[in-house]
Amino acid sequence: MQQFKSFFVRRTISSLDGHRSPEARAAMDPSTEQPTRNRRGLLIVLSSPSGAGKSTISRLLLSSDDDVSMSISATTRPMRPGETDGVDYHFVSDGEFDRMVEAGEFVEWAHVFGHRYGTPKAPVKQALRQGRDILFDIDWQGARQLEPDFGEHLVTIFLLPPSMRELEHRLHTRGQDSEEVIADRMRRAADEIDHWAEYEYVLVNRDMDACLAQVRAIVSAERSRRVRQTGLVEFVRDLIGPQH
Repeated sequence: MQQFKSFFVRRTISSLDGHRSPEARAAMDPSTEQPTRNRRGLLIVLSSPSGAGKSTISRLLLSSDDDVSMSISATTRPMRPGETDGVDYHFVSDGEFDRMVEAGEFVEWAHVFGHRYGTPKAPVKQALRQGRDILFDIDWQGARQLEPDFGEHLVTIFLLPPSMRELEHRLHTRGQDSEEVIADRMRRAADEIDHWAEYEYVLVNRDMDACLAQVRAIVSAERSRRVRQTGLVEFVRDLIGPQH
């Protein structure tokens, strides 16, 4: 059995209360971890059609925010030049992926461009116990599968390209795919964009720096929501005194 020993690019510490399903509550049981923090963590889902900037925005967010860790998916697709197993993805065989599906080891998984991608359950549970913010680079199928157990901790963001012509230009410019693959990605882009209304936040990525600033603002605002500040009741009680 393949062991996933390192799951996230970056980490912070603390605990997180669990809600909803028994599995989610067990995953976020604060009694299993000693450190604590004054807010609940986030599960940040960033989706877009291929070429709209999802991977770049994810990379820039990770490099600029030490409180965000990247969820590392398992995939059956071949490793690309410059990628590292266990850092970019966990590259597994079709047989190993089948075994993980049958064993219930994924939080979510989906077919994408002829290959399968899935988020291993164990590292997500570990991160939630420690109150860490986790970034998911997944599509609408994966976001749907996260909703039942972890919906109240989800922050879903969809990136749109400024135009389909610009999207195709970006796919050609990055030089990773053949003309046949690019044509297939363009055919699928409209289907992916069709799910934009399922997301809480929708951004048009006309400029990478401006789009990153918007994503960071969303994350900052979500962290500040009253329901996510776990020590706020006690703080206010101490602030105004017992007479109130």
